[in-house]
Amino acid sequence: MGLKTHKIGIMGGTFDPIHLGHLILGEKAYEQLELEKVYFMPAGNPPHKKSRPGRAEDGQRIEMVRLAIQENPHFSLSTLEMHEDGYTYTYRTLEMLSKEHPNTEYYFIIGADSLFSLESWMHPGRILQACTMAVATRDHASRQELSAQIRRLTEKFHGRFVCLDSPNIDISSQQLRRWVEDGQSLKYYIPDNVIEYIYKNRIYHI
Repeated sequence: MGLKTHKIGIMGGTFDPIHLGHLILGEKAYEQLELEKVYFMPAGNPPHKKSRPGRAEDGQRIEMVRLAIQENPHFSLSTLEMHEDGYTYTYRTLEMLSKEHPNTEYYFIIGADSLFSLESWMHPGRILQACTMAVATRDHASRQELSAQIRRLTEKFHGRFVCLDSPNIDISSQQLRRWVEDGQSLKYYIPDNVIEYIYKNRIYHI
């Protein structure tokens, strides 16, 4: 394996919508891991689900991410996983990036909940060979539970993990979509320019 001279973070997700929890986690990863960039990488939707009631279209999710990160010079939007044929699996994306940029160490940034569901992902072993997992630790799990899960996954898949000291921002995109339906305020949960975009385009209004 060649010398890794670059360090890039990847924040994946549907971002439907993106919120301050995503942004704070990305910033903490950038700061604590001394990353060069953090790529926000919206996942694609299969063609038969592109017009799901109560969900944003692919182009709208991309635009919301762009608006949310536009003032941060070390955040970048990546549309690598937005394909007409639907979802791109994480292991394929990471393997492709590692092959194209062999001198870059990729850090895949996840919440603690994703750590406990990682084995249900497609080819988790290949994911862990292609990146270092950066795990948010202040989530709905104790340090002891997180440490035990990391030890188990490390032994099983020979993966690499780092823990982020990040605040517990208890926000979910599902909850925020429901608030829009119910006419509740999104203030301080989502950047103002993204809130304006949501209401202007009547996203999440059933």
